[in-house]
Amino acid sequence: MSTVPSSGTSRNAVLAFGAFGVGTSGYIVAGLLPSLTAELHVSATAAAQLVTSFAIAYAIGSPLFAAATGRWERRSLLVAALVVTGLGNLFAAVAPGYTTLMIARVVTAVGAAVFTPGATAVAAELSTPERRGRAVATVFGGLTVALIFGVPLGSLISQQLDYEAAFLLVGVLSLAGAVGIRLVLPKVAPPPAVRLAERFAVARDKRVVALLVTTVLACLAAFMVYTLVSQLLAATAGVTGATVTVLLFCYGIGGAVGNYVGGRVADRWGARVPILVVLAGITLVLALLPLTTTTVVGAGVTLFFWGVGTWAFSPPVQHRLIELSPGHAGLALSLNASAIYLGVGLSGVVGGAVLTSAGPKVLPEIAAVLTAVAFAVMLFFWGARARPVVREERLPADSTAG
Repeated sequence: MSTVPSSGTSRNAVLAFGAFGVGTSGYIVAGLLPSLTAELHVSATAAAQLVTSFAIAYAIGSPLFAAATGRWERRSLLVAALVVTGLGNLFAAVAPGYTTLMIARVVTAVGAAVFTPGATAVAAELSTPERRGRAVATVFGGLTVALIFGVPLGSLISQQLDYEAAFLLVGVLSLAGAVGIRLVLPKVAPPPAVRLAERFAVARDKRVVALLVTTVLACLAAFMVYTLVSQLLAATAGVTGATVTVLLFCYGIGGAVGNYVGGRVADRWGARVPILVVLAGITLVLALLPLTTTTVVGAGVTLFFWGVGTWAFSPPVQHRLIELSPGHAGLALSLNASAIYLGVGLSGVVGGAVLTSAGPKVLPEIAAVLTAVAFAVMLFFWGARARPVVREERLPADSTAG
C-alpha cells in the first residue's frame, strides 16, 4: 500500500476523520444508554460504567502508552491506534454480555489514548508555525463533529436497530480512518524521547495542579449529567427516543460554538476571565437544568447553552497551561488529557450513585456544586507561586489534548 501525494488540507482532514471515529467511540454510550439497559437487562447506573471503563483506561493509558510508543514512527503509530480502536468497537458489537462489552470498551480506549495526542502532535509537526493552531483545531474539529453527529447518529441507529449496529458502524469508520491515514499521511519521525518521570515535572507548579483539579471537577460535573441525560430528560420533560436524539444534537451544536468561541476569546483576552466566566455560567445552567428542561423547547435551548459553556472551557485552560509551562507545554497538555478522562471516568461512578440514591433530577444539582468548587479553586490558586521545573521541550514533539 503506497502513500499518495497529499496537501496540508488533506493530511489534516484524514487526522480529523480519525479523531471523529475516536471521539464517537468515547462519547457514544450516552446516546446508546436506553438501548443498552433494555438489551443487556442492566440498570442505567451499570450501563454508565461503560463510560467509566473507557475513560479510566484512557486516563491511565495516555501517558503510559505515550512513553511506551515514544520511538515509533508516527504514521505507523496512528494507523495501529485506529486499528485497535476499530477492533475494540467491533468486539463491542459482538460482545455476548455486559462483562465482555466492558472489556471491549477498555480495548477501544487504549487505541483512543494513543491516537488523540499522537494526531495532535503530528498535525502541529507537519504545519508551518503560522498555521499550527488551525491544523490542531482541525483535528479537534473531528472530536466536536463526533459530539454533534456521532452521538445522535448512534442513538438513532440503536433505536432503529440495536446498540450492536452502532458499535459496528463506529468500528468500520475507525478502520476506514486507519486506511486513510496510511494512504495520505507521509512518514513522520518520532519526537525526542521524554522519560515518564519528566511528564509529571510540570506538576511542581501549584497553578498547573489547580488547573488539572479544575479540569477533573468540570469534566466530572459535565459528564455525570450528559451520560445520564436520557434519564434526566425523561424525568423533566417526559421525552424519549427520537426527541432525545434531537436534543443531543442541540447540545452538540452548542459544543461546536463553544469550542470555537473559547479559543478565540482566550487569544484576545487571556485565560483567567474566560475560565471564571465559563465556570460561573455552567454552574448557573446546571443548577437551573431541572427547571428549564420541563418542555422540549426549553430543553433544546438549555442543552445548547450548556454545550456552549462546557466546550468553551477547554481552550482557555490549555491556553493557560501553555502560558505557565512554555518549555513543557506538551507535558502539561498530556496531563490535562488524563485529567479530562479521569473526570469522565468518575462521572459514571458518581452519576450512577446519585441516580440510584436520589434520582435523575438531583444529578445537575450535584454537578453545579462541583463546578462551583472548581470556580473557587481557580479563583484561589490563580496567582499561586510556582516551583521550578526541569528541562525544556518542544510543543509539537509531545503535544497532547483531549
